[in-house]
Amino acid sequence: MRFLPVSLTTILVELADLDETLALFASLQNDPVEGIEETVPAARTLMIRFRPEKIGAEALAARLASRDLSAKIAPSDNLVEIPVHYNGEDLADVAELTGMSIEEVIRRHTESEFTVAFCGFAPGFGYLVGGDPALHVPRRQSPRTRIPAGSVALAGAFSGVYPQNSPGGWQIIGTTPVKMWDIDRDPGALFQPGYRVRFFDMDKAGKTVDIPVSAPRSAGKDRAKAGPHFKVLAAPMPAIFQDLGRFGQTGQGVSASGALDRGAFNAANRIVGNPVNTPCLELTLGGFSFKSTSRAVIGIAGAPCPVTITTADRSFAAKTHGPVSLEPGDVVTFGQPPKGMRCYLAVRGGFEVEPVLGSFATDTLAIVGPEPVGAGAILSLKGEKTGLSSVSIDEVQAFEAPATGEVVTLDVVLGPRTDWFTQKGIETLTGQLWQVTPQSNRVGIRLAGEVPVERKDSAELPSEGTATGAIQIPHSGQPVLFLADHPLTGGYPVIGAVAEYHLDLAGQIPVNAKIKFRPIGPFAEIAAKNT
Repeated sequence: MRFLPVSLTTILVELADLDETLALFASLQNDPVEGIEETVPAARTLMIRFRPEKIGAEALAARLASRDLSAKIAPSDNLVEIPVHYNGEDLADVAELTGMSIEEVIRRHTESEFTVAFCGFAPGFGYLVGGDPALHVPRRQSPRTRIPAGSVALAGAFSGVYPQNSPGGWQIIGTTPVKMWDIDRDPGALFQPGYRVRFFDMDKAGKTVDIPVSAPRSAGKDRAKAGPHFKVLAAPMPAIFQDLGRFGQTGQGVSASGALDRGAFNAANRIVGNPVNTPCLELTLGGFSFKSTSRAVIGIAGAPCPVTITTADRSFAAKTHGPVSLEPGDVVTFGQPPKGMRCYLAVRGGFEVEPVLGSFATDTLAIVGPEPVGAGAILSLKGEKTGLSSVSIDEVQAFEAPATGEVVTLDVVLGPRTDWFTQKGIETLTGQLWQVTPQSNRVGIRLAGEVPVERKDSAELPSEGTATGAIQIPHSGQPVLFLADHPLTGGYPVIGAVAEYHLDLAGQIPVNAKIKFRPIGPFAEIAAKNT
């Protein structure tokens, strides 16, 4: 058992194989360790996020090292049967790789019973184990940019079903009409860790195909209320609702998401006296505009956008980081921020918006959360009075937002896979400047540098949990800095992660700024020590 640093609040436990991983995961579920916030199982690792004020990394490692991993997990009573059209575009390639006929591949796949080992990559994507070893085939050498939802595929020792259209490198052997992820179903993910799974050939007679159907979604969310509201006049980039994150859903493959600049999000709510974690709108760059139909008090924090209030008889600049009063008919327009990327709009009493899976966060990769807000949208206001406090006279920005062309220094915790890279590769990461490319978004900041980060070899990493702030190095050697909407698991090695106290700053870095990574210490495994 190895203990590897991920960040200041997260470690990665590396185990011998999947059986040990699942045994440790089950042990922690049955006998939790105080201070553990969330656990993400993967092929042979557990990523564990903890609260440092409750338990330190070394003490946590000691507690985990003492666990008995010999116990076998009893099979689940839950069996999911998946109908498949075995018409996948890689089916013939799989037959060739395994030395079998296509018919034999199908027979072995349908006669296998699988177990959902863990969920990740995307909501509802279950990694299935226990199939016929003869069907173990490598990923495609060149991943596809788009794999259709419902594709049944193989990769290594795993089988799985893609829950939504997404890129991927697994070998597609068929398709299923069953929705693997449906937010209107409870639970949303058809595959849950521990469930047993069998596939059957739906093109053969003698088997009834029972496709689960979700309850129709209520149309209530589309019905504009007659009460106080904001009408959105312009939204060149749709605004999205955010809170501090959606936690406790990793079992379904859903990561936390949440506001990219949590400090600014909290400041916006303090400005108007809202309770902690009241949902706000996250606005990216400029152009957003709305009209108020009633009196309201708003708060704006984050990137220093110029904000104009237009009334019936005049226009004036509104301050940010302080309360702004609106009258019926006032139009609020956000200009292009000279620095930073995102600002947060709060309204006293809160917006009338429905949570999804217990959170108001909008995950743009997983497509989980309230609908994006575009031109013409009606934003109903709750006018809630319970829990409100006095409005804040003024808020001070936590940091100076970076501008295009500036160099931003981010502190980095090296690990967990720093030892997959050469010394030259590590020096490249930390020694040169990395330019933020236009392909960056809430999922991650895509970086470009003159010299790619050099790996020791081209070995394939089994999928493992990834944290917000992780610096993942794909085969190109050009880093991707994961932000809040990153996938829960990834298959490229992570060389380090941005320290938590610099994540808000990372969320404000604009395109064409440059990043310098500054390690806060050398890479080292975590020693298990009792305190």
